[in-house]
Amino acid sequence: MKKNILKYILSFLLAGILVFFAFKGVDWGAFWSGLGQTRLLWLGMFVIFSLLALVFREERWRAIILPIDQNAKRLDIWDANNVGNLVNVVLPGAGEFVRCGYITRRNMTYDKALGTIVCERVCDLVAVIALFAIALLTGWSRFGSFFVEQIWTPLTGRLGFSLWWVFAGVVLVLAALIWAVFHWSSSNKVFGKIAGWIRGLGAGFASIGKMQHKWMFVLYTVLIWTMYVLMSWAGFKALPPLADQGVANALFISAVGNVASVIPVPGGIGAFHYLVKETLETLFGAPENMGLVYAVFCHESHAVLIIILGIISYIRLTLRKKA
Repeated sequence: MKKNILKYILSFLLAGILVFFAFKGVDWGAFWSGLGQTRLLWLGMFVIFSLLALVFREERWRAIILPIDQNAKRLDIWDANNVGNLVNVVLPGAGEFVRCGYITRRNMTYDKALGTIVCERVCDLVAVIALFAIALLTGWSRFGSFFVEQIWTPLTGRLGFSLWWVFAGVVLVLAALIWAVFHWSSSNKVFGKIAGWIRGLGAGFASIGKMQHKWMFVLYTVLIWTMYVLMSWAGFKALPPLADQGVANALFISAVGNVASVIPVPGGIGAFHYLVKETLETLFGAPENMGLVYAVFCHESHAVLIIILGIISYIRLTLRKKA
């Protein structure tokens, strides 16, 4: 319990630090003036793209779940997703465990449900890498130096050692631990329980191979990330000073924004604002303060939608449980 409290305190502290640097030196008059120029039609388009991304996420998760639980209902998965997203706004990462609990049944055990989510997250990681690759290939002259100086160099040399070796070491340690668990699972009760949990997790992850229409999973993934790019593009169009930013820039900013999702702060608050602001104003030459205006517009518009849907789904799940 104390460890969890400490983790959340550090998480909020990190969020506060990032918010401070994001808002440091802001001309608040220009900030509110820029936000006041928002075009409502494009705000509506942003919300539509956000909603479609959530719908496609629900459909993709259901496609993974069906080989394990054929009785999985769209509304149940939709509600579980929304409540999980709502929890993630406050406690980053906790929502993934919460939504597992809402779909757990006789056929769909908790570990299998978690395995399906791990599968989703691996695919999303591949999608982020693909977005960066496409953005770099289509605009190396603009993005190349930024990528090398701000992303690649810190990962490979600035710390004095390569993080790829750290990654390889972590993989080897995990492999050794898994081998030890299964090797002594028959003679040790604790290892036996852990082995059973790992098997369930693996069964959930492997469900992607049992889908009848595997191409639908790929299609949903492409549609989800297309919606994210369109959200970034609609955000540009909603703010007149940024309306000339094209789809290529929207693609890159979408990838940068999603990197913020892996930084453990509540809802990406601070991390998203800082990364997007720096990218827009440093790389794309956006007017001063407009990078932050854009970040606030996109993050808060999406957050409000997440919160509204999460509350509705939570009420519906609670009433259904009582019934």
